[in-house]
Amino acid sequence: MMPILARWTVLPAGLATAVLALAADNAIDAGHSTIVATLTQMNVPLDAAFSRFSGTIVYDAMHPEAARAAIDVEVGSLDLGDESYNAEVRKAAWLDSAHFPQASFRSTAIKSGGADHFEATGTLSIKGKSQLITVTIAVQRTARSSAFDGSFELYRKTFAVGDPDWDKVLDDKVRVRFHLLVDNPTATAPAQISRS
Repeated sequence: MMPILARWTVLPAGLATAVLALAADNAIDAGHSTIVATLTQMNVPLDAAFSRFSGTIVYDAMHPEAARAAIDVEVGSLDLGDESYNAEVRKAAWLDSAHFPQASFRSTAIKSGGADHFEATGTLSIKGKSQLITVTIAVQRTARSSAFDGSFELYRKTFAVGDPDWDKVLDDKVRVRFHLLVDNPTATAPAQISRS
């Protein structure tokens, strides 16, 4: 018979293992995901991708309203295709990556939008300022992973991003689109252990 102390130790350890496994399964696979901001300069669109981001998306197709998402983006990883421009947007007037290294999104409410679609409402935080946004997301599922695709618009000035000298040539509106791949959960709950 297993000693009482051992039985009580195995249970929380098993729970911790399951929680960690589920967290890993719900993690965004950044190597196969993209987050791209499209800016418009003098009516010409320019795509700039973020190369470093992380987060989790918890999603159950049977209960999409229970989904939740937490995403963090390293703003200093924005790539405009030219290192001098990259250095410029890291400055205080723009993204100020030295003082605000991350932008984030935290979902607060989910609304089912039909088969393989849902609307995620949450808080978008950039440069110390926050705004509530709603994003329509399409889901594509395979046996191994789920892909979440969507886009939304934001305005630079809402988040105090940009040098006023650029306002005549650079649109205030920015479109952000994303393709986020998440491995489907594989962990199962640990077997219950009797205290007797």
